[in-house]
Amino acid sequence: MLAQPLMKGSPVQVSPFDVERLRRDFPILRTSVRGKPLIYLDNAATTQKPQVMIDALRRYYEAQNANIHRGVHYLSELGTKLYEDVRQKAKDFVRADDWREVIFVKGTTEAINLVASTYGRSRVNEGDEIVISGMEHHSNIVPWQMLCGEKNAKLRVIPLNDAGELLLDEYERLLTPTTRLVAVAHVSNALGTVNPLRQIIAMAHAKGIPVLVDGAQAVPHMKVDVRELDCDFYAFSAHKMYGPTGIGILYGKSSFLQDMPPYQGGGDMIKSVTFEKTLFNDLPYKFEAGTPNIADTIAFGATLDYLQSLDWTTLTQYEHDLLTYATEQLTEIRGLKVIGTAREKAGVLSFTLENIHPHDIGTILDQEGIAVRTGHHCAQPVMIRYDVPATVRASFAFYNTREEVDALVRGIHKVVEVFA
Repeated sequence: MLAQPLMKGSPVQVSPFDVERLRRDFPILRTSVRGKPLIYLDNAATTQKPQVMIDALRRYYEAQNANIHRGVHYLSELGTKLYEDVRQKAKDFVRADDWREVIFVKGTTEAINLVASTYGRSRVNEGDEIVISGMEHHSNIVPWQMLCGEKNAKLRVIPLNDAGELLLDEYERLLTPTTRLVAVAHVSNALGTVNPLRQIIAMAHAKGIPVLVDGAQAVPHMKVDVRELDCDFYAFSAHKMYGPTGIGILYGKSSFLQDMPPYQGGGDMIKSVTFEKTLFNDLPYKFEAGTPNIADTIAFGATLDYLQSLDWTTLTQYEHDLLTYATEQLTEIRGLKVIGTAREKAGVLSFTLENIHPHDIGTILDQEGIAVRTGHHCAQPVMIRYDVPATVRASFAFYNTREEVDALVRGIHKVVEVFA
């Protein structure tokens, strides 16, 4: 379910969603900061972790620790099973066709770099073009810039309108016979825009162009079905969806993954090695050299189980209502300007306050126990597009509440008083 248009003054219906019960699943939310209850609104940077994930991580190190895949002893076989079970869980979570299409990586950044280094290097040549959008995170800009520099190819950018929506007419004109890949965010980390992916992908596929999706900001807020989207690659990180750091997923259609060369060389990505020749392993192991992040992967499995147990219909509606409420309350503050007013948004509310630097706003809010993000959010081209040095970003999760939004509003009024 996608976020609905945010209309000033529109009625907000509260979903039957027991947020207080879910908050109890996250122990850090009981923390105090500077003598005040923690109000955590930096979820686009990383989300907090449920107790079941923390327990799984501790249990692994206390009772299950061993290296995996090659051992014949009990702990190695147990660890291998627990680890590979997560691959199946991730496959089910994004509704991929086959577990072999799930590649474990460090996170979204490595997933994009993997595709740039393998698919990109083998398919992009001098004079070719790669299309990205004007709202991309640096992780979905820099790898393609590096590839274009190496291959003497061109990077083309889909422009945005003032609301933070992609101009699809311009996008269509960018798709040419020399376009080798489209790489686009599902949800903007700086603006909250939910991009019309089905349309974007269909337009590219009509011209035989594959599409990579940066899904880091989408998977915490909505159900993703890679088969329905028909994307060719989809990348996301566990730590932005209530899981541990250092583990993420690259989904890729097997038809692409089979043809792509390995990303790195070493253990576990081989079938056999001689000094004359190496035979590479089958999918997905061809892309997973070396001892993996076993503990965090297993803990991520516990997170996936937790997320699958939730009612995503009410969860998504609750988050939409919360974002609508926050938008309405903040836009009542004199001098506050929301950056990113797309009709479809999820989870993110970026803003500036007239004549007050975002870093000063963030510092004062921190004194109230309120955690927000300030800066360019690894999306400097977005800041250039809107002619601002930085924004304050309040980003929401399903464990946030209206009372926390009210505290944010009070905190911003305090900022205004300080600089009056």
